[in-house]
Amino acid sequence: MSIFYIFCAVLIGYFLGAIPFGKLYVWYFRGKDIQEIGSGRTGGTNSLRAGGWTIGFMTAFSDVLKGIVAVLITRWFLGNFVSADFLPWLEVATGIFSVIGHNWSVFVRFGGGAGTGPNVGWASAIFPPMFPIAFIVMGIMIFVVGWASVASMTMALIIPVVFVVIAITGQWAGLVAITPAYIVGGIITSLIVGYALRGNFVRLFKGEERVVGLRARRKNQPGNAHS
Repeated sequence: MSIFYIFCAVLIGYFLGAIPFGKLYVWYFRGKDIQEIGSGRTGGTNSLRAGGWTIGFMTAFSDVLKGIVAVLITRWFLGNFVSADFLPWLEVATGIFSVIGHNWSVFVRFGGGAGTGPNVGWASAIFPPMFPIAFIVMGIMIFVVGWASVASMTMALIIPVVFVVIAITGQWAGLVAITPAYIVGGIITSLIVGYALRGNFVRLFKGEERVVGLRARRKNQPGNAHS
């Protein structure tokens, strides 16, 4: 029976994660195909390029929300059928596959994003302060540093580190009980995000990575076109 519940958790995560909010929003509000613009990804950063700040924010928030909702559905609907020790592994399976579904969505010819939104989402469902942590980290790195790929990878690495720190120090013990399952999940999703961003890292080392935020504005100002 455990395999059946794992299968259910995987399906919940994958199909919620696979909802391509960026493609839907850009198509509805701008009449464009996001997969033919910029990086071709359906996440928040490329939605910003294709549709502007409002659509970019809507996409990023929706992508986080689908990771949160996926874990909550798994918790609410499957939690009564499994032991308290096994439930975290189902939540992690849901979280991992929400990232996989986002990156390789069956709804957009197995295209998608880099996984940052649902990765933050599932981790926030486990540990709610992860959302403001992500908001601050991603906000600073995207708007100031200007490389969305670096911001995404940094946040992906922060998630398992936060879980490890909580497990070791016992802080926030009244809010969440961190089990090895969540740490393993954070490590796996960081690897998935890193794999999805491998092309970005190549461009980064070549000095060809796209910039966003303040750096993009400065680059597009008259006299800076060469930079």
